[in-house]
Amino acid sequence: MPAGGVHGAVGQVGASVADGDGVDRDVGGVQHRRLGSEDVVVAGAAGQNQWSGIPALLVSVQGLHDGRCTDRYSQLGFIAGAEALRTAGLDPQGWDAARVGVVIGTSVGGVSTLQEQITRQASGEKVSALTVPMFAPNMLPGQLALHWQIHGPTFAVSTACASGATALGLAAQLVRSGACDLVLAGGSDAPVTRILSGAFARMNALSSRCTNPAAASRPFDAARDGFVLGEGAAVLVLERATHASARGAPVLARLAGFGASADAHHITDPHPHSYGLEQAITTALAEAGATPADVDHVNAHATGTPKGDLLEARLLARLCGQASVTSAKGTLGHTMGAAGAIEAALTVRTIAEQTVPPTANLDRLDAAIDLDVVTGAARNQHVRLALSNSSGFGGQNAVLLFTAP
Repeated sequence: MPAGGVHGAVGQVGASVADGDGVDRDVGGVQHRRLGSEDVVVAGAAGQNQWSGIPALLVSVQGLHDGRCTDRYSQLGFIAGAEALRTAGLDPQGWDAARVGVVIGTSVGGVSTLQEQITRQASGEKVSALTVPMFAPNMLPGQLALHWQIHGPTFAVSTACASGATALGLAAQLVRSGACDLVLAGGSDAPVTRILSGAFARMNALSSRCTNPAAASRPFDAARDGFVLGEGAAVLVLERATHASARGAPVLARLAGFGASADAHHITDPHPHSYGLEQAITTALAEAGATPADVDHVNAHATGTPKGDLLEARLLARLCGQASVTSAKGTLGHTMGAAGAIEAALTVRTIAEQTVPPTANLDRLDAAIDLDVVTGAARNQHVRLALSNSSGFGGQNAVLLFTAP
């Protein structure tokens, strides 16, 4: 698939996550107590984007509660949610609606609606009466709950570009705590707008490789010069293991650990020693009862920025240098709040298919990066435990740990 912005949605993942027995564990110097005593399962994963060939019409956006009055980020997320439910084999008529939740992460919500309405107002036109419900970040989880009559906890989460991963981690905690039998969780963003493109360009965050846009997004490459904005969505179905087993659900992986942290360093720059990301990784490992030596694969946050990629690579080389590493952003661009969810779905697929996807546009690995970065072609690999890293402005970090079922 060519590099650039991704248009569309990535769908549900159903997987079981081991919660453990509620006992204290001390792993890597971090003491952690698990919430609850039941595994959390991912029960399906699916998606579509501009190039993947998965039909967008699997679910019509008309299925929304008046899709014409819904921002693009909600439309993408709705398609992902519907496909997630379908591939997980779930029938909303048969569930206890009060024990089903929705947790969706987004970085900018309905920003395209906001830009459109500000432009209308500036030209002397009236703004739409639906501006607020189209722009509000909680409208996507609200639309999903409305359409499938879900009556359990429904949240919107925003931790910048870690939003999708944070949403999945919080959803797993809802399942582990006993509040929900299953949760639709993920992320969605449609940030490819004039205002955001201009703003990121002013920050010198975007690639300037305009003459060859297909090669602009280059994670870990020596010639990387910034990220490429993308758009998309991913929704995973997280479910109690016993609940999934009782209905014969397909289990692709176990969501066995989650770690979140704040750098408390700078509003946009990552910590120079990656202390926050290290804390999130260590917490996820502790929750799973694992060590860095157990990590077989890492789906890195790597966006293609000179500083961010190098700092993450140095941390990974120090903690789990034996692991294979990939970044999806060379192919999909940076989908902001959706990225963590999309990459979680890819990580689950990596485990389910025992195949690591390559990092696109990596022609020459940065000489300062000492990692086993998969490039060129997909690699067959025995992956038992994998991490999916996400970071965002404000010093946000979220790490998801998946294991084979």
